[in-house]
Amino acid sequence: MNIPQSNLPRIVIIGGGFAGINLVKSLANKNVQVVLIDKRNYHTFQPLLYQVSSSGLEPDSIAYPLRKIIKKHHTTFFRLTEVEQILPEKNEIITSIGHLAYDYLVLATGTKTNYFGNKAIQSSSMPMKTVPQALDIRSLILQNFEKAAIADSKSEREAFLNFVIVGAGPTGVELAGAIAELKNNILPRDYHDLDPDDMHIHLLEGADRVLPPMSEHASKKATKFLNKLGVKIHCNTFVKHYDGTTVTTNSELKLESETLIWAAGVTGAPVQGLNAEAIIEGANRYKVNQFNQVEDYANIFAVGDIALMASEAYPKGHPQVAQPAIQQGNLLGKNLLRLIENKPLKPFVYKDKGSMATIGRNKAVVDLKHYKFGGFFAWFIWMFVHLMSLVGFRNRVIVLFNWTYNYINFDKAARLIIRPFKK
Repeated sequence: MNIPQSNLPRIVIIGGGFAGINLVKSLANKNVQVVLIDKRNYHTFQPLLYQVSSSGLEPDSIAYPLRKIIKKHHTTFFRLTEVEQILPEKNEIITSIGHLAYDYLVLATGTKTNYFGNKAIQSSSMPMKTVPQALDIRSLILQNFEKAAIADSKSEREAFLNFVIVGAGPTGVELAGAIAELKNNILPRDYHDLDPDDMHIHLLEGADRVLPPMSEHASKKATKFLNKLGVKIHCNTFVKHYDGTTVTTNSELKLESETLIWAAGVTGAPVQGLNAEAIIEGANRYKVNQFNQVEDYANIFAVGDIALMASEAYPKGHPQVAQPAIQQGNLLGKNLLRLIENKPLKPFVYKDKGSMATIGRNKAVVDLKHYKFGGFFAWFIWMFVHLMSLVGFRNRVIVLFNWTYNYINFDKAARLIIRPFKK
């Protein structure tokens, strides 16, 4: 892999997500050699992927080159490869470009889409976990508009204009609101030969309310906002089968749709090689202690979504969102330096800064520890927090410009089919 030999302890980090890049930053130019490994050469700001899917942003405004993050880190190296196996007895990893030895290994591989074993849904639905997947959804939505314009029958046209989103967590709710804005603002202006009333957005949720991870106050507000936008909400509804055209559920509801977007959950993405006891079955997350050490391994750590740190406050682990990953990455960097210096480690304590979701223009919900609110002010806070959380000044400027343009003109400027999608 052509990593220079060094007398410094080598820390190998697998994954350039929120946990990985914050860990890298905390180790910048310290007395360690850091090797960051990822199968992509960029960090993705996943909370805004839905805006790429719905033509609100271009992908380069929410992605940031990993090499640019480490360009001033003199003892940090990046390799574009995929890790195939860990050899803990040899302190080595096997990648698609060769072997690499480590002194300390950090797993920050994140999650992947969870289809709950349903192969039909996996093969026919649209996931939204990566930039290419978001671009595929964008292309499919726009292609369906074009196909609807030349459809021979009303039923065929409605199938192209029926959009089914499975999972009413923050991702599903935000995407449903964004597609509803396409219907309300873009379709009447760009497609004069289509009737906006023929377009329907269906949001399916297995729980009894939308935004189940958030408060009931947020759920009620979000339901009100979605209804106002024209989104049809179906709670206590599970998808049993989807063949690419027909959505079959656990109820009498059956939908004809060319587009089913799967936002119903995630599962961990572990790397092969560690003991089966180190992985929580079902969740596919590494069992870690309060210092993020993987169980039974003194020099292997896991952070972010892939780590499950059970505690009294979080018996099933911390929520798989950005803040726990960022905080764990920052602390682990300090702890690794303390470990090298034979100093006691500091336990991780999660500082919950709240949760939020946006449901289109001027509509959002925010849950803080002592306050819960929704509407324009919540929407403004949501925009500010996400804007400041983006990696890179350029990305912040571009996103702010796009949001301002979209707000003033009721427009989504990225309506481009750059790479046509084929099922």
